[in-house]
Formats: sequence, structure tokens, C-alpha cells
Amino acid sequence: MVTRLLIEYDGTDFAGWALQPGRRTVKGELEAALATLRGEPVALSVAGRTDAGVHAWGQVAAYAGAPVRLASLNALIGDDVAVLSCEEAHPGFDPRADAEARTYCYSVLARSAPSAFRRRTTLHWPYACDRDLLHACAAALPGTHDCTAFTLTETEHRWFTRIVETAEWRERGDALEFWITADAFLRHMTRTLVGTMLEVAQGRRTPDEFVALLAGAHRRDAGHTAKPHGLALAAVRYPVI
Repeated sequence: MVTRLLIEYDGTDFAGWALQPGRRTVKGELEAALATLRGEPVALSVAGRTDAGVHAWGQVAAYAGAPVRLASLNALIGDDVAVLSCEEAHPGFDPRADAEARTYCYSVLARSAPSAFRRRTTLHWPYACDRDLLHACAAALPGTHDCTAFTLTETEHRWFTRIVETAEWRERGDALEFWITADAFLRHMTRTLVGTMLEVAQGRRTPDEFVALLAGAHRRDAGHTAKPHGLALAAVRYPVI
């Protein structure tokens, strides 16, 4: 039997998803709680290994074994993690390999004054921000691209082509949200896309220069990597079985 978990978390005080000796991680918190409830070690697999400081609204994980009582599981983990569901999955379910697409959201506050309430989840951007230029960059993203420019120079990835299904900036007053759905993501990909687009919006590069990066440019040609706290894994899509 395989059990599937739907999880949300505030990543501010975590050293990412994966286990890191001596550091608090989402994986470690959940595996410890599950081991207490099941009376044996539990190994979680996950749809997307988020970096330190990155949040999640729709993370998916799985383990071999029967579901546990949801209220009991949430009682054993910190207030910055919540398991929304704990249910039996189909045999052989793999949250990473079975995923068809993932959706991320990056939040930006584009105004001179910071926010006392959104500082943990939103990047404060007090600089020039031409929103038409942001929309022009996002409009160029749907399609198949070589995203080498938007990931780490030293990386475990060997294949850098990604299929972007949708990408858009949504405006809510001073708040901007960049939503992107793709078949898979390179490490730091969304954050580097956002950092580069903000440089376009600031007038430091042009939309055409941004588009040129999607043809396999070197990492040094793209912009800065936006800070992790503005990013959230919003959803993971799976085939309907």
C-alpha cells in the first residue's frame, strides 16, 4: 500500500525539503512524526524538493504503508507545516515520476514601503517596475526552451529543455504574482526567471534580450536569482486514473 500526502508549509525556518544533518527540514519533521505514529521508520518521496526558504501550498509526498489519522499527524508537527490530506494512493504511486506538471507562484510587492505582514512570503521590490515589460516577458515563456541560463552553473541536471505550459504576471494593486506551469523545473529556474524579468522591468535589459536567453544562453548572461521567500510550490498535477 502507498499513502499520498498533500502538504503546505511556510519554508522560512526550514533548511529546505531534503534531510540535512543538524538542520530542520520539512522531510525530517514529517518523517519523525510518521515514525512515531506508525512505530517504525518512514521514508518519504516528494514531488518537488524545495530549497531553504521556499514555501508550498500544494506539495505532494508519499510513503509505503497505510494512512495515519490526519489530526494525530498534524498534532506532532510544527505550526509552520500542515498536512491537508493523508490517503491511500494507487499501487506504485510515485509523486515525482508520475507528475505531469508543477505550478509555482512568485510574489512581489512593487512599492517603496515594505509590508509588515507579507515580509515572510513576498519579495519587496522598491525599484522601477514597468508592468507592461513584465507581461511581455511572461508572454514569451510558453513553449519549449533550453533553460540553461536559468539554473545553477554547477548542477546535477544533464537535460535543460523544459516545456512551459503557461506563464503570466497577475496584478493585485501593489502586489504582483508570477504564475508558471511547466512539465518540470530546473533548480532555481523560477527564481532566476523572476530576477531577470524584474531587471527588464527596471530598464536594465530589454524584453528581446530576455527572450534570447531562452535559447540556451550561459547562466552569466541572465539576471540575479530572486530571493527564495517569495516562491511557493502551488500545485502538482497528476494523470486522472
